[in-house]
Amino acid sequence: MTENQDPVEQIQSGDVLTVALNRPEYHNAMTPSLIAELTDIFEGVALRADVRVVVLTGRGRSFCAGADLAAMRAAADYSDDQNLADAEAIYDLMAAVDHCPRPVIGRINGAAIGGGAGLVSCCDIVVAVERASFAFSEVRLGIVPAVISPFVLSRIGPGHARELFLTGERFDAHHAQAIGLVHHVVAETALDDAVAERVDQLLTAAPGAQAIAKELIRAVAFQPKDAMRDYTTTLIARCRAGDEGREGLGAFLEKRKPWWQAN
Repeated sequence: MTENQDPVEQIQSGDVLTVALNRPEYHNAMTPSLIAELTDIFEGVALRADVRVVVLTGRGRSFCAGADLAAMRAAADYSDDQNLADAEAIYDLMAAVDHCPRPVIGRINGAAIGGGAGLVSCCDIVVAVERASFAFSEVRLGIVPAVISPFVLSRIGPGHARELFLTGERFDAHHAQAIGLVHHVVAETALDDAVAERVDQLLTAAPGAQAIAKELIRAVAFQPKDAMRDYTTTLIARCRAGDEGREGLGAFLEKRKPWWQAN
């Protein structure tokens, strides 16, 4: 990476923001500066009316190799407070991606290891190339995938995590799809078309409703059904009476496109 090269690249095309990890010669390994910048980007998306979909990817042949080796060497001399702050920064990044009010597509162009696999678990829709590989490899370094675990476990469940967290072994894209970490596996030549097709589908939906749907999933998942009666009924009543709900119904009855499909 050149001295002035930004560790994260942003490219906007219409309503779609592509966010690319930009350390290809280091397999997009995460440094403190990359983590901070990526967190700021995803937290800032909530304030941007010009972004409706975010595509998260990596430059080069890898998506993200996890922690940067130089950063890991430096961490060996951290104080307890520094170690805690570093861990909190990684958690805050995962939470920023997971809680992003816009749909996030993971364009997984290669290996996703450790924290990189954690980022994959935070994306709403994941499209991976066939050659992509994944691992929760922390135990092979004498540590554990603690910070990413809330996000990974909600994605793949404890059954799959028991094996993969304990062995630290690599697994391919088809196995990642089988356990729910990845949604779509495609040939490398088909990656951009597959991502574009998912983007097109997302742009047919109301952006406010999508943000509420993401909140709904986080609130309702794994909760007792009976405990969710008041929350879910109040939520749908509020959506029906809202601007998007009225516009969607009106457009359907009038056989026209709602405003969010105008383009």
